[in-house]
Amino acid sequence: MTLIIAEAGVNHNGDITLAHELVDAAYQAGADIVKFQTFKAKHLVTASAKQADYQVVNTQQQESQLAMLSRLELSFEAHFSLKQQCELLGIEFLSTAFDSESLAFLVNELGLKRLKLPSGELTNAPLILEHARTRCELIVSTGMATLAEVEAALGVIAFGYTADLSTKPSIAAFEHAFRSAQGQAALKQKVTLLHCTTEYPAPLAEINLRAMDTLSEQFQLPAGYSDHSEGITVPIAAVARGATVIEKHFTLDKTMAGPDHKASLNPEELSQMVAAVRGVELALGSGEKAPQGSEIKNMAVARKSLVANGTIAKGEVFSSHNIAIKRPGSGASPYRYWELIGKAAGRDYHEGDFINE
Repeated sequence: MTLIIAEAGVNHNGDITLAHELVDAAYQAGADIVKFQTFKAKHLVTASAKQADYQVVNTQQQESQLAMLSRLELSFEAHFSLKQQCELLGIEFLSTAFDSESLAFLVNELGLKRLKLPSGELTNAPLILEHARTRCELIVSTGMATLAEVEAALGVIAFGYTADLSTKPSIAAFEHAFRSAQGQAALKQKVTLLHCTTEYPAPLAEINLRAMDTLSEQFQLPAGYSDHSEGITVPIAAVARGATVIEKHFTLDKTMAGPDHKASLNPEELSQMVAAVRGVELALGSGEKAPQGSEIKNMAVARKSLVANGTIAKGEVFSSHNIAIKRPGSGASPYRYWELIGKAAGRDYHEGDFINE
């Protein structure tokens, strides 16, 4: 089954009560995972870092990234109550770490066994290496990246999974680890790639969903899709193309102030997406081309048989004039049409009788 990640992200606006309500909404929608973002703003951006254009539009104010992100932090203490809530409900808690301190907390204190590496950190080799050295499963988002950048990141991950701590990290060591049998085995065991278009909302003309297939084929790894488009059409299409993971932002209210609310689903839409994904999974089936159980009863009704196109006397020669092809399909197959033409009838036939010779 497709793993569905309901991305709460920072849509709690720094309010722990809203964060708990987001967990409830993700659970009610039927998502497998609810994901947050863990960071210390002071470790994440410089004081002079500017907002992205979409952040200015969506927050309706222009300020530094540091000021914006400081309001969106969740305390480490809050994570414990959110994870406990998830455990009680039976939905997995996940969070993305954007700095070393946050990563250490998620793994060592919160005990996460699966981590999400965000698109913006795909070129942050030291942080990627720290992720890999946790030995956790990794979901790696590839927004804004080229295939070469994805391969470079996978090299760091392969090195982190396989190299001894005494081995000095280097570009050459990363490349060697990526090409090694041990490194490839570790990647296949623990890494899933996500195609992504890093824009909020992402325009349909720039989704490039076929790139998900390219990632899977190029690296022989499971591939999924992290969606920032409006609505639920694209994630459903991604599942039909074989996505193993779908990640989608959601919010309690799209009109809230904040960078991601406008590009998120509301709880009802999230429920619709989950239901649609599960429906697509059922519809995909096994791939074997054979009559389905529900079709078998209709075969005789829908197909045709060879029948007499009027009275045919015994010994009369079958021809295109006295043989017809009509429903039901419970008689001789029309494939025998040419076999019978020119042969003599073995018995008398009335109009509409099956010709079974």
